[in-house]
Amino acid sequence: MTRLGRTTAVISTLTLAASLAACSSDADTLTVYSAQHESLVRTMLEDFTEETGIELEFRDANDSELANQIIEEGDASPADVFLTENSPAIDVVDRAGLLAPLEEETLSQVGEQYRPSSGNWVGFAARSTALIHNPSEISEEELPASMLDLADPAWQGRVGIAAGGADFQAIVSAVLALEGEEATREWLAGLERNAEIYASNTAIMKAVDEGEVPVGITYHYYWFRDQAQNGLIGDDAALHYFRNQDPGAFLSVSGAGVLASSDQPEQAQQLVAYLTSRAAQERLADSSALEYAVGTGVASADALPPLAELQAPPVDPGSLDAPKVTELMQEVGLL
Repeated sequence: MTRLGRTTAVISTLTLAASLAACSSDADTLTVYSAQHESLVRTMLEDFTEETGIELEFRDANDSELANQIIEEGDASPADVFLTENSPAIDVVDRAGLLAPLEEETLSQVGEQYRPSSGNWVGFAARSTALIHNPSEISEEELPASMLDLADPAWQGRVGIAAGGADFQAIVSAVLALEGEEATREWLAGLERNAEIYASNTAIMKAVDEGEVPVGITYHYYWFRDQAQNGLIGDDAALHYFRNQDPGAFLSVSGAGVLASSDQPEQAQQLVAYLTSRAAQERLADSSALEYAVGTGVASADALPPLAELQAPPVDPGSLDAPKVTELMQEVGLL
């Protein structure tokens, strides 16, 4: 979710179970900067305080805002743990040298494709890139073979994107990692000519549903959530998966890391370990979030195509260059 327009962090405290009311006032408290959906994070951490005695205070905002805030705060940041919706923001913080190495036991709880080679953060949820389309406006046979084909002149005025959102920019970062700078610049220039710009993925889904554009680039879970709510927005829309290791099959990872400046490093490591544990991953899979669980041996929600069937391209999630993406998008006029 892009959460455009939010300029201030919202501070909230995780709701505690009634049995914790008698906890001592000197209990440990971790400050968590979180850009993931509030409901998902709270669901995954539902029993964390009860099991560990560690209380949690959240500052919720979008990926780039929190990453920039942490970098600005530096070693003086009050954050103990950073959670992102997409991985480029946490990798910016990692490249600034502000994350501590995670414990090997934590890293081993998810597959190698869901964590960076640096070992300084780890994935705890994932979402697949997909093409949302309106079957009454365009047939399956007319859909592009690759997401990169949407830069062709034939698609002018026929594709929707949320250029200002972290989700789309994460997808661009995968194109950059897979195809290189020049090919990415050309693709973005084609989209600048072809695409209708929308404020969010939900707005893209609505536009496709209503026939404003026949297709749009999005993540899978927006459509699945809508279908779970009786298709209130996208009842006439459907999803197409590119597969075949196409850049349009990119799997974006939500990241969790411990700040090197945390004065409670052991407790912070516990929190990240808990997010990647079987218990938390199963809560994700059983939730209404409909994002993918990435814990080893944990199946995602039954409604979702299995991860193995998506044929996502191999991308080191620590190789996604958010600053270069911003530069390229500004260069072609998409930002």
